[in-house]
Amino acid sequence: MNFELGLNLYKEGKFEEALACFNQLIEQQKGKTELHLYRGRILSRLGKGDAALEDFDFLVQMEPYNTDYISDRGVVLHLLGRDQEALTEFDRAANLDPNNPYRYSSRAFFKDRIGDLAGAIEDYEKAIELDPEDAVAYNNKGLVEEKMGYREKAKKSFTKADDLVGYKPESKSSDLPPIGSPAKKIETPAQLVQASENQKLNAGHFWKTFKSVFTDSQSQKEFFGFVKGLFSGKKPKNS
Repeated sequence: MNFELGLNLYKEGKFEEALACFNQLIEQQKGKTELHLYRGRILSRLGKGDAALEDFDFLVQMEPYNTDYISDRGVVLHLLGRDQEALTEFDRAANLDPNNPYRYSSRAFFKDRIGDLAGAIEDYEKAIELDPEDAVAYNNKGLVEEKMGYREKAKKSFTKADDLVGYKPESKSSDLPPIGSPAKKIETPAQLVQASENQKLNAGHFWKTFKSVFTDSQSQKEFFGFVKGLFSGKKPKNS
């Protein structure tokens, strides 16, 4: 067993095999953060949130100011239904890394999920302030504005997102899409997909949602380090 084998199994979606590999590696190389990072990711993908949390507790204990680890831990807490604790971690990551727009975009998405729509818009606006060319933040802000009934504001946000990615709609219809669908079809590597509000939130659905929503925005390399290669821009530590 070696790290490269475990990593390849993880990338191929063979999570049970990857888990066995990383379990063995951790026994052989105790305390190595990279091994715990990937095992935590794998456990989360398998829906084993309590076990994943143990790995991220260890990582944050080893590097208490690593904002990627802190955010990762917040994600796992959210998947476990411990949203207040999760929010504390998202807040801490943003406070430690206040000039990174991704910190606000990811916290905004979390706030949207838990129903704090006003807070989500505030965070998207902060992300846009830091990165005015972040089409993802504009698009997602529009989705939240639409939920709140702000149709004109939502339309402006969607239009701005379209302008930034160079999208020209075929139809001139001013109708907004229903909540739960993309604002408009954007033929770029970043297809901005909002998950159905009625779909049960579980680990697999959660990662699929984030993969589709945060795929092309400056300073976004990957969502909390869980899905390698999904984002472009700044590279988080241990990616």
